[in-house]
Amino acid sequence: MSVFELAYDYRNFFLSGLKYTLLLAVMGVFFGFVLGIAVSLLRMSKWRILRFIATAWVEFLRGTPMLVQLFLIHYGLPEFGISLSPIQSGAITLTINSSAYLAEIFRAGIQGVDRGQMEAARSLGMKQGMTMRYIILPQALKNVLPAIGNEFITIIKESSIVSMIGVADLLFEARTITTITYEGLSPLVVIAVMYFVLTFTLSKLLGILERRLNTDDRG
Repeated sequence: MSVFELAYDYRNFFLSGLKYTLLLAVMGVFFGFVLGIAVSLLRMSKWRILRFIATAWVEFLRGTPMLVQLFLIHYGLPEFGISLSPIQSGAITLTINSSAYLAEIFRAGIQGVDRGQMEAARSLGMKQGMTMRYIILPQALKNVLPAIGNEFITIIKESSIVSMIGVADLLFEARTITTITYEGLSPLVVIAVMYFVLTFTLSKLLGILERRLNTDDRG
C-alpha cells in the first residue's frame, strides 16, 4: 500500500487525530497566554514573595521535560485524589508549560516599552493598574506577537507527547494505523507531512501579520 493510498483509506483516523492536536494546541496557547501574562506581572511585582513564586514557576517548567510534567499531572495527581482524563491532563500540561515561556516573552515585551510612557500616564492621574492595562500591555503584546505565534507552532509539535497517555492525537492515530496495517513508516510519513503543513502555513501567516504590523508602525 502506497503512502497516498494509506492516507486516503485511513483519512478519518488522521482527521480525528488532527482535531485533537489542534484542540490541545489552541487550548494550551490560549490558557497559557492568560496564565503567562499573570506570571509575568508577578515576576515584576514589588513583593519579593510573589517574584520568588513566579520565578520558581518559570524556572521549574522551563528546566524539566514536558513529558515528565505530563506524567506528574496524569499519574501523580491521582495520588492526591485528583483524577483527570487524558485530554484534561494534556491540556493542563501544555497550558502550564506554555505559560512559562510566554511569561518570559511578555516580561521582555513589557520591559521593552519606553518607561517614559508609564511616567506620562501616571502624571495624568492614571493608576498603575490602569496604565498597565491600557497603555503598556497593548504595546507589549503587539511587539511580542511574532514570538507568541512561534510558541503556538512549538506547542503544535510538542503536543504529540499526549499520545503517551492515550490521547488520540496524530501520533496516536498513526500508531493505531500501524497496528492495523503493519505499515510502520507510511503512517509516520503522513503525519509528518500534516505537521509540516500546519506549522509552515502558520509560519507564513505570522510573517504576513508581522509585515502588516510593521507597515502600520511606519505609516
